[in-house]
Amino acid sequence: MASGPRPAAPDDSVRTTSPGRRGDKVVSAPTGDPAAAAAGSLKRTASPVRSVVASPRPVKGRAGREAARRRLQLPPVSQAEGPGEGPREEDEEPLLSEPEEDDAEARPLPPVCGSPMRGMWRDEKVALYCDEVLRGCKAEDADDAMTKYLSEKLKLKDKWLGVWKTNPELFFMKYEEASIPFVGILVEVTCKPCPSSSSCFNVTVSIAEPFSSNIANIPRNLVNEILEELEHNVPLLEVYPVEGQDSDLHDIALALEVVRFFYDFLWRDWDDEESCENYAALIEERINLWCDIQDGTIPGPIAQRFKKTLEKYKNKRVELVEYQSNIKEDPSAAEAVECWKKYYEIVMLCGLLKMWEDLRLRVHGPFFPRILRRRKGKRDFGKTITHIVAKVMTTDMVKDLSSDTLLQQHDDLDLALDSCYSGDTVVIFPGEYQAVNLALLTDDIIIKGIGKREEIMITSEPSHDSFVVSKADNVKLMHLSLIQQGTVDGIVVVESGHMTLENCILKCEGTGVCVLTGAALTITDSEITGAQGAGVELYPGSMAILERNEIHHCNNLRTSDISKSTLGGVNMKLKKLEEYVSVK
Repeated sequence: MASGPRPAAPDDSVRTTSPGRRGDKVVSAPTGDPAAAAAGSLKRTASPVRSVVASPRPVKGRAGREAARRRLQLPPVSQAEGPGEGPREEDEEPLLSEPEEDDAEARPLPPVCGSPMRGMWRDEKVALYCDEVLRGCKAEDADDAMTKYLSEKLKLKDKWLGVWKTNPELFFMKYEEASIPFVGILVEVTCKPCPSSSSCFNVTVSIAEPFSSNIANIPRNLVNEILEELEHNVPLLEVYPVEGQDSDLHDIALALEVVRFFYDFLWRDWDDEESCENYAALIEERINLWCDIQDGTIPGPIAQRFKKTLEKYKNKRVELVEYQSNIKEDPSAAEAVECWKKYYEIVMLCGLLKMWEDLRLRVHGPFFPRILRRRKGKRDFGKTITHIVAKVMTTDMVKDLSSDTLLQQHDDLDLALDSCYSGDTVVIFPGEYQAVNLALLTDDIIIKGIGKREEIMITSEPSHDSFVVSKADNVKLMHLSLIQQGTVDGIVVVESGHMTLENCILKCEGTGVCVLTGAALTITDSEITGAQGAGVELYPGSMAILERNEIHHCNNLRTSDISKSTLGGVNMKLKKLEEYVSVK
């Protein structure tokens, strides 16, 4: 079932929409005596506040329009319009101005409660969601479980101070996104029993004193008018409790973060559409995936690919819902076809994300066969060719070759590789090269540089996932510098067969050299640097011979886990005791 549109959240985890999907639910808490205002917290270190330039969104009602005019220093309608002229809707929108002397600027926002989940261990997160919140429920009951969990926590306090962080589009029509990541308002939150289940995680709010915001020149009357339009009901997950209140508020802050994280990262729109025998186990896998991304087990570039895929999936679902909602009557043939196209694109992205959640496929992300090209084998006439890669070939370049050597000159490395058959040799002279065919090595060839290895630079194509990938029985790279730029797979991936790297420099941006199950690798006199993870990743059942190599600056410094931050040059992935990787 496609969910409704959800604006993208600002960078600091501001949630701009509530997480309801199949219908609205209520999180209610009993009313009680108002809590003491947390005035002391307002004196602490506050969020930065500054004036911005933006066009306020038109508000409903005469009072709202007049208030906006006064605060924005606009002339009244009688002065702005000439005789017989109607409203000039096409005029440029007014901008927020500096407050008048009798209207004080908004105060800075007080600090909100810190992130309670940030210090949790992986096992603690799993226990929290699987044992305390979901308690073995099915996917279709996850909404009810979240509602129940949050409702119990909200009973601790019926009134408290919070910062309402919402999308600037609710207030402004024209603004610079970089200047206004969110609109924050200090509000008093009232959790009261709701008569029906027509709202999803909504609470009643009112402007708290002193009037505080992250935008100094935002008109208070504009905020009041927006709240009146919303009937003072805002999504609870957009409200962040303020520090300096009693300990119950820290429990509420934790509960809110638990629910936000669930809908932001753990929930998938297809969960309640497919049967899952053990939903808690699925949630545990997603928590492990998130932790692997955070602690660097999954290299940064690969993690970025997952995040982009997840974001694209969510956006495509929104597009489908919006497109369907704009079809007023029975869809035409063209509209039906467009709906199916959007639907199948969503299905494909869904499949990719499911593959990410499979522990056996996680390390590389969706692991499709990298090489689909068929092996050529030897030439029909049985001869081998030496391919010279240089802009201009001279006699000095071939003086060391035997007189019966068959030569072919190329000014493009890709063309040389495409012309190779098993047994051929590619000789590369100093220069900078790119070759997508390095990711399609199927035949037994030798690729070697002539001259200093630092002067023979082969860079990856940033738009491609792979750089050097081999499934040849025996392929050899010698005296080269491989420079990874933007690709997310390992700088070298040995899918099958055997690869030799001799006297090479490998400058990684993502994963280092990856040797998959059943493959073999020999590296001698080479240098591997810059990998986000180990310099060499060995999968169960693989084999590697490493001699006289320098593998350095390959640890992942983004993690606070000492055991991971001191990751060595070689990382062996062991699944079972009886399955091991041998390193000679």
